[in-house]
Formats: sequence, structure tokens, C-alpha cells
Amino acid sequence: MARYVSFDHFGGPEVLQLRTAPAPLAGPGEVRVRVHTAGLNPVDWKILAGGEAATRYNASLPSGNGNDFAGVIDHVGAGVTGFTVGEAVLGGKRMFAQADYVVVDPAVLVRKPEKLSFVEAGALDIAGRTAWATVRSLRLTADDTVLVSAAAGGVGVLAAQLALRTGATVIGTAGPANHDFLLGLGVVPVAYGDGLVERLRAAAPRYTAALDNNGAATIDAALALGVPGERINTIAARGHRADAGIQGVGGQHAEPGDLAALADLIAGGEVVLPIDSVYPVERVVDAYRHLMAGHLRGKVTLALE
Repeated sequence: MARYVSFDHFGGPEVLQLRTAPAPLAGPGEVRVRVHTAGLNPVDWKILAGGEAATRYNASLPSGNGNDFAGVIDHVGAGVTGFTVGEAVLGGKRMFAQADYVVVDPAVLVRKPEKLSFVEAGALDIAGRTAWATVRSLRLTADDTVLVSAAAGGVGVLAAQLALRTGATVIGTAGPANHDFLLGLGVVPVAYGDGLVERLRAAAPRYTAALDNNGAATIDAALALGVPGERINTIAARGHRADAGIQGVGGQHAEPGDLAALADLIAGGEVVLPIDSVYPVERVVDAYRHLMAGHLRGKVTLALE
């Protein structure tokens, strides 16, 4: 029997259950992946809570859970070419990933680089695609100084490093516990909270762009610092200050090849993807409570192998 995380009604993490069922088989044009690691994302608990996110992603009950995964292909359906049993892969399948086995269209898969751990690979799909798409949306150059909020979080830490690779100066908001870590990456850290705009002005004389991964306060601060609305992108407060022309580019705007390219950068040590914590799948409720508490460094994952 195979384990999978599911929920029968919307609510908090406490509604998640670990259940068992016969392992699914790959049909024609599909492959089955034996999952080693499944990543957690804020969108998961927003879907779990019901409301707008559940409607947007067509969540129906009962439902599986999670999106990001990494593992090894162990069954290939008829007609599949390009992937074989035994290959290590990563990818995403919304509301199915937190399970011993996931059956997917091979088009969503990326081969895992040998030097990329399964833990890193299993945390990469949403955050990686989102980070790359958001940075691309601002067309950054060495002439830019960009504010990145939640710069130690799952999306923010990748976006900050990708922004640095454009030559831009990156100022990142984060809790004090993550300031030395960000300095080590080349990001200038600034604390959240009251007086944010003043601290940002002290960190850099001029801002030309902003990536919001935290919420409306980042957008308001960026506008107060003179950043044009069209050079502010948010994944956390879409619709806020729409009159200013704020962008809402997210992972759905990623281009083919982005995820594979980022996996290679992490495997090569050119980009760091910190893993905040790894929970056994049996502790999925605790894992989401930890994620929702915030102030993380990187990603939270579940171990299934």
C-alpha cells in the first residue's frame, strides 16, 4: 500500500491526514515517480483553507495535497519516450505531490542533476519557477538597485540571487537572524517593521525596482522610495495599488527550461537553496504549522523515502 496526504474538508493543517491506498500505475503517455522528497509552499495552506485560492486551483473534496516533488521514475507507460525507469527527476503536480507515488505527464519533469540533492530538488518547482519569472519581469541590469522582500524565504532567497546575477544591487528585507546569511550571499539586509522606509533609505540612496514576496507593506515602501509602479512585481499582494500599475507576474509565467537551468545553478554551487527543515511525512501537520509561523530560511520539505 502507498501513503498519501489528503484532506476531506477545508481548514487548517489539522485537517490533513496520512492515508494509504494501492499504488497508482502509469497509463499511456505517463510515468510514475517514487517520491523521495515533497516540498511545501504557502499556496498549499491557502488552498487547504478554502476560499479564493481553492477556487482558483479548482480544489475539490476529498483532495490530495502539495505540488513539488523529486524522486525516481519506477514505471513508464506505453508510448513514453525520453524518460526511462531509474532516472532521478523533479517536478510538480498540484494537489498530488505529497505521496509515495505520483503519476505525471513526463512533460512536467526535469532530470535531477547528480549534485543536486533530492531534498533540494523536491523543494524547487514552485519557488524556482516563480523566482526566475519575477526577476525576468523587471529586466534588471547593473544600473538597478532592487528591493527584495522576504529575501531569506523560499522564493525570495532564489530571486535575490538571480537578481544579483544580473549585476543589480540587491537590498533584502528579513528578520535579524537571517542578516548574516544574506550578507554572505551579497545581499544588503534590512529589518522588517516600523521605520522600514527610513532603514531602506539608509541602506541605498536610490531604488529602481522591487520584488514583493511578503505583502502590501513592501509595495507601499517601494512607491514611497520612488520606484515606478511598473517596476514593482508582487506575488503576495496582487491587486494592491493596482492604480500604480503594479505587476503580478508569478510562476505561471516561467519559460521552458527555467527550472532545469536553476537546478543546474544550484547543483553547481552558483545559487544556494537553503533547506529550513525536513519533516517525515507522518508529521505533515507539524510541517505546515512551522511553515505558517514564518521567519524561515529557505524551504520546508517532507521526507517520503
